[in-house]
Amino acid sequence: MMKTRLTEKAACLRRIMDNCHKIVTVTHTHPDGDAIGSSIGTACWCESLGKEVTCIFPDPVPDTISFIFRPERQAKCLTFSKQRAQAEKALEECDLIIALDFSEFSRTEEMAPILKASPKRKVQIDHHLNPAAEDFDLSVSEINISSASELSYQLLKILVGEGYGSFSMEACEAFMTGMTTDTNNFANSTLPSTLEMASELLEAGVNRDKIIDNLYWHYAEGRLRALGLLLKDKMTITPEGAAYMVLRDAEVKHFNLGDGDTEGFVNIPLAIEKVRMSIFLKEADGHFRVSIRSKKGTSASIFANKYFHGGGHENASGGKLHFPGDIPSPDEAEAFLAKVTEEYLSE
Repeated sequence: MMKTRLTEKAACLRRIMDNCHKIVTVTHTHPDGDAIGSSIGTACWCESLGKEVTCIFPDPVPDTISFIFRPERQAKCLTFSKQRAQAEKALEECDLIIALDFSEFSRTEEMAPILKASPKRKVQIDHHLNPAAEDFDLSVSEINISSASELSYQLLKILVGEGYGSFSMEACEAFMTGMTTDTNNFANSTLPSTLEMASELLEAGVNRDKIIDNLYWHYAEGRLRALGLLLKDKMTITPEGAAYMVLRDAEVKHFNLGDGDTEGFVNIPLAIEKVRMSIFLKEADGHFRVSIRSKKGTSASIFANKYFHGGGHENASGGKLHFPGDIPSPDEAEAFLAKVTEEYLSE
């Protein structure tokens, strides 16, 4: 059924692509491996059709995923928070905006008003719940798929099979990287189509060992030091089966942690049998960034929406906790977590 839908969507995308030359890809704030991988992979495919493509990321790409960029790709990418004038110019001059890995424009934060008001044609490729399809000329949304990278690959593969565009090695590596990160190296959301994709990309020549090496064996020492602190002294496990950890700004600075250095921390407490849901808070400017993971039978998405202005997948979601606003000060974060986890898991 999904393949039938994608075939129809691919035909619509082809008609749109035939009438544009300059394209901008955009993704969500604090881009992760899937956001970056799907953006680069899709950009490469567009370039194979002779299109001019600019990738815009709302925030800087984490150092932990920067290996995905080839030297020539850097010149075709912009960071909105640092290159706003150039990014706005690219959006003004383009014919088409391709939105990847987010369900609605609010997920791009400061870019959202510009994107929503833009008269340019817009295509969405996303795997999250509740897509704002009305904001796009074409919305390609599938939740039963591993990642935006896989969805982009499966969609564009249909057109490549028709001789419309091609996948360069750069595209293949980007799609493999994005899918690998969003499945936590095949630990989550892995479906037959995901393994099919991986097999096809390996057959195409992707060096998965190199990708794994870059993803998981190049962290800074501070990541391990911070993780040790969290697990030893700062992990709370409630009687209801919630585990939560709070990393304060002073600790982020002490361990010199970048955006990607805490990736995966939230997954670790789920290894404990009695833990049903894990919550990780990392302090930023005026708020905590919230990551939530859960085991089957407990909805991380509902929890994120109810308490943290967020959402996402059933077992992998995120949001924000503001201070002042949601809590008086960052010192109140753990008390807030104790209250809401007891309330939610006791329902």
